[in-house]
Amino acid sequence: MEKLQRQLAQIRNLLDVTFFRVLLFLIIGFILYVAMYSNVKPEKLNLNLFSVSTEAIRSPVTVSDQENTEKKREAAESQVKDVYVLKKEINENRVDLVTSIFDSAADVVKEAEAEVVPPEDSPENENTPVIEPPTVEEKVTMLKERLTEDVAKDVSDTTFTALVSSSASQLSIAKDLTVTAINNVMSNRIPADEVENGKKRVEEELKFTNLENGLRNAVIELGRYAVMQNEFFDVNATQELRQQAREGVEPVKILQGQIIVEENQLINPEIYRQLELVGLLDNENSLLPFLGLFLVIGLMLLAVYFYFNDLKVRRETKQNYLLLFSIIFILSIGILKGISYINIEYSEIGYVYPVAMGAMLLKIMIDERIAFIWTVIVALCASIIFNEGITSSLNMNVGIYILCSGIAGILFLNKKNQRSKILQAGLFISLINLIVIFALVFMQNAHYNALDYTFYISAALISGITSAVLTIGFLPFFEAGFGILSTMRLIELSNPNHPLLRKILTEASGTYHHSVMVANLSESACEAIGANGLLARVGCYYHDIGKTNRPQFFIENQMNIENPHDRLPPQTSKNIIIAHATDGAEILRKHKMPKEIVDIAEQHHGTTLLKFFYHKAKESGLDVEEKDYRYPGPKAQTKETAIVGIADSVEAAVRSMNSPTPDQIEGLVRNIIADRLQDGQLNECDLTLKELEIVANTFCETLKGIFHSRIEYPEMTKQKVKQA
Repeated sequence: MEKLQRQLAQIRNLLDVTFFRVLLFLIIGFILYVAMYSNVKPEKLNLNLFSVSTEAIRSPVTVSDQENTEKKREAAESQVKDVYVLKKEINENRVDLVTSIFDSAADVVKEAEAEVVPPEDSPENENTPVIEPPTVEEKVTMLKERLTEDVAKDVSDTTFTALVSSSASQLSIAKDLTVTAINNVMSNRIPADEVENGKKRVEEELKFTNLENGLRNAVIELGRYAVMQNEFFDVNATQELRQQAREGVEPVKILQGQIIVEENQLINPEIYRQLELVGLLDNENSLLPFLGLFLVIGLMLLAVYFYFNDLKVRRETKQNYLLLFSIIFILSIGILKGISYINIEYSEIGYVYPVAMGAMLLKIMIDERIAFIWTVIVALCASIIFNEGITSSLNMNVGIYILCSGIAGILFLNKKNQRSKILQAGLFISLINLIVIFALVFMQNAHYNALDYTFYISAALISGITSAVLTIGFLPFFEAGFGILSTMRLIELSNPNHPLLRKILTEASGTYHHSVMVANLSESACEAIGANGLLARVGCYYHDIGKTNRPQFFIENQMNIENPHDRLPPQTSKNIIIAHATDGAEILRKHKMPKEIVDIAEQHHGTTLLKFFYHKAKESGLDVEEKDYRYPGPKAQTKETAIVGIADSVEAAVRSMNSPTPDQIEGLVRNIIADRLQDGQLNECDLTLKELEIVANTFCETLKGIFHSRIEYPEMTKQKVKQA
């Protein structure tokens, strides 16, 4: 184990160099790429046109089939009939035209009748010249002059002759008959190819009227002349309907998982085109899947890089965590890939993967944030590695399952990091695994048999319990190899049956009780500022272990005995007192105690001055320097160590007071903190003035609770009187 620790320490030292950190990330990326390469590598199909497929082939992706979509749109467009509109204004215009012809003819007839010779017995007849009435030809000319040139040309003179030769009453009857017939016919649609039929219908309707032959023929000609096309093709409306028909066609898609070729089916040109469309014919030279895998791995490593870059711990600790994460991650990917090679008929073999192992190890030894990041990354990797047998590049069921399983382990261990809780966490994870699996199965609405359900239940239990067992097995190895001081390790060290704690209790009982009091003060103060209260408490238990070498030289152990320092020179007393810090560190190192505990024992006095013996030496007339009466240090490097040092001085000072009041306690606490600040003992840790104020208030509250006023009972009073 020591050899392994030395090797790991050498690797950690290399990680201080940027080149080796980058190299570590490249190694992790390469391992990920190799692990997932075969899962994204496109499948090669040796298929030829008009060959017979030996297996059913499904589409690996969902793509739009533009060619078939266009065919469907053209078919929908061809189904749209041309749009024709009925123009009613044409009917009105033709009726008005025929009416105007009849009215004009009536006017001509009326004018002709007005030009008559006066009666023979009229006095005016003697001197009035005889006026001949206009001839038929003149009437026809008069009528044409009243009409347009087109009408005069299109209508025959025979018709005009018949009109002007009729009486006004006959023309009125003929007009009504003609207009009625025209309205009857043109109220219906008359396309271009039905105009002649419309003319015939008008002719048939007017043929059997009671008009004289000449006028009847004229009416028929005018009716035929009036009938014309009133239904016309609407280009804009037709185009709009066709566009709507095209837009109404849903795009044709080849869905992911859709069977393109059945087994033993002939590959015709259409099937061959679809195979080419989904990319199953040109996969040999396709680099896109590998580029996608490269980008996914890049994102994973980027997330890990940002986490460790923002991690607020010492550089040595950060490199330690990075190396630990890398080993757990590579180990997990190796297990993940190994499980994927298990050849059984179930594509969900990934359900047996003990994902919570890595999540719980990282949660216990580092923190839950990196555990969450690790869980997300592994879930994504698993969804790619276990994609065999499905048409998608990602097995979302396995990915969701692993994500939920890892998160369950992290959440269960929150503030429950005892070793006994890990097995309980495994059972809890198994329960969550079962719930997630059945949730996924039920949502698919598929039918499973008893064997399938047996597999799912077994996989869930194996994953959860194996995660717990592997966590318990790997945890001591990683803690020892990396010197990780986990919460679980701290709880174990706080056990009063620990050999060193029993040594303090039996050999220096006063020191033991002093350590417990300091632990109470330190833990409450650390938790108040967000530091590690448990580390401070356990460190306090061991911080004075060096006093067990000479317990009687320390005042808390001098019960009913003379103080030996009264007989010793100040220099000797100083050496004995100072030695307890270095002796304690040596004892702890000898017993392989965590470095953080050793540091608290070695640094809790920093380089403070032994004022009592220094002034005693000065009073004795000795030529001494202040530095000779200071602890060797080093000064406190962490918040926990600094708080333990302050709490140690505070507890000793308050214990020496006789019935201290709250004001006296507060004044003493603030004086000790101010003295530490002025002496520079807090210069090398990251405690802020605001945090020191919180620490002072916490100390005062705790001490006031311990040294509160007590009621003086009568028995106590009588005893005092007797003693007096």
